[in-house]
Amino acid sequence: QVTLRAGAELDARRVNQYTLILRAACPGEDEVEERLFVRVTAGHVLRCDPPFASTEGDVVQVLADVAPRTPLYAVLPQPLGGLTGFPSPSFLQFSLQNHNTPLSLTRRGLVLAPDNGFDPSKDTQMFRLEIEVMDRHGHNCSGAVRVEVLPSRRPRVTFPEPHRAVTVTEGIGPWEVVTQVHARGDNVRYAILAPVAPALFTIDEVTGEIRSTRRLEVTRAHLLIRAYNALHPDDHATGTVNVTVQGTDRRAPRCAPAIFVSQVPETVSPGSTLVTLRCTDSTSTDGCLHYALEGPPSSRSHFCMEGPQLKVNTTLDYDSEAMAALGFQFTATIVVTVAGQPLQSTRVPVLVTVTPVNEFRPACPNGATFTVPETAAFGSVVGRVAGTDRDYPLDSLEYSLEGGYGPAQPFSVDPRTGEIRVVGPLDFQQQKSYRLVVRLTDTHNDLDLRKRQSRLCDVSVRLQAVRDQLPVCIPEVQELRITAGSPGSRQPVTRLVCHSSPDSAVLTYNIVGGNEDGRFRLEGNTLVYLPSDRAEPHPFVLLVEVWGGSGAHRRSSVVALVVHVTPRSTPVPPSTTTQHTTLQKEPLVVMLTEAVWHPPAWFVVVLTISGALLLATLGCMAWNLLCR
Repeated sequence: QVTLRAGAELDARRVNQYTLILRAACPGEDEVEERLFVRVTAGHVLRCDPPFASTEGDVVQVLADVAPRTPLYAVLPQPLGGLTGFPSPSFLQFSLQNHNTPLSLTRRGLVLAPDNGFDPSKDTQMFRLEIEVMDRHGHNCSGAVRVEVLPSRRPRVTFPEPHRAVTVTEGIGPWEVVTQVHARGDNVRYAILAPVAPALFTIDEVTGEIRSTRRLEVTRAHLLIRAYNALHPDDHATGTVNVTVQGTDRRAPRCAPAIFVSQVPETVSPGSTLVTLRCTDSTSTDGCLHYALEGPPSSRSHFCMEGPQLKVNTTLDYDSEAMAALGFQFTATIVVTVAGQPLQSTRVPVLVTVTPVNEFRPACPNGATFTVPETAAFGSVVGRVAGTDRDYPLDSLEYSLEGGYGPAQPFSVDPRTGEIRVVGPLDFQQQKSYRLVVRLTDTHNDLDLRKRQSRLCDVSVRLQAVRDQLPVCIPEVQELRITAGSPGSRQPVTRLVCHSSPDSAVLTYNIVGGNEDGRFRLEGNTLVYLPSDRAEPHPFVLLVEVWGGSGAHRRSSVVALVVHVTPRSTPVPPSTTTQHTTLQKEPLVVMLTEAVWHPPAWFVVVLTISGALLLATLGCMAWNLLCR
């Protein structure tokens, strides 16, 4: 048994035949030697590039501070390294053979950095990925990629002032800046570590501004601030901020939160509580506090106050023009007063944003059947698939054609409008109708893109046969008289007026008779005379063949032109215009004969049987040679 060595690659373009010498011997007998010829034929083989398919594998170097999930290497396309012989990675499958690596491989053949990035504190790191590539026919190849992670050269995050003390006066309103911290480094972000759930202060993660979340009263606060690199969270530093709030006279209630901003889905049920205010007053109990909702009528109709609780009053329908006119947002103000006294009141701004929920599936149109002539040009519009979707924005759909473009379905669909266009040849004789499957997918109907819904719609396209007619020229026979110009000049004689069906068909013209001396030529549908030194009048009878249609449907007709050419030397009044005379059809009869050989049926049968016997004889002879 002769097998192919492991790891061997055959290339018919380099070596297309191997000669193997086989020796065999039985005990007590002479050794026998024979040759085995192995012929290699060219076929579809999936090959990997030499750097990627080599034993060591391809090498890529990156810095340790590269962002998480950054593409580091692409198996396709070239020249980044990868495969040859396949035009698109969408037909390939990439699989990672070794899983003891923090790097990941996408379905498109991209090697990505770890989700949390590389550890910048380590020295040079090396990772090896063994990747197998397979196409849809089962052909595969494999290779390796070595990722060398170099130490980072970026500066570390530090606090120039790790400890800070700030003193402010009570009565500072919500969202006012108390102080600001600053750290050195790249891509610095800020966060409050302690207290874990800060009730009085918040920090802007980009600018480092510390703001109050409600109206401040006399208190002391100890904040632990962390500054970190957004791309490398392990690179961080900590600092402390001590905030002292000095007391003053106060009369209005103090509420938390001081500002309420929220997002709610449109499916939230009426009666749901959005927020419960926690308000206190130094001279009164909670039972003396009154809560009221102020704002536009739309806000007061959709929300209501039940004590300190802000609740949903009616359904929040995102899929309506009324909600779109509001910008899908409601603004209001909760007024908290002490014993109904306006002078002792606190106002809590409220901003509620309604978010969409993908509730409905797209709907297919009724009776999606279109008719298109078989002569439709490339890009012609066949029809439009008018899908609908009740989610707002209404009818926000994407269209795609299942199966894609191909000989079996020479159409495409516009992804935005749903228009079906012709992108391939149509032939009524080969196929009279097509059944297309169009996928409708809704867009922008939910914050979670994974909740998109789709539906498959059947579309029928029927071809309309177009009957090819002979080109028609008016008139079919013309008699013309011209006076020859100077030799070497170009003299237009007449312009043929012909048309075909369909009207968009391109016509071609050719002189097939009567132009033996080559004095006439056609420029499109214009007949041109090339004067010579001929001294005597001479009539020419020209036959012009006009072709119309395309492919196997081309048909032609013949126009007869009788041209009388008068030399300039003859005493004939000079003529600058062409005289056209329409003759009767009887004086000129044009006969065109086309020879076509149609063999009889018995000849085709005998020829087929003879060819089969010849192939069988050649096969037997080849088999006998191989057996010897």
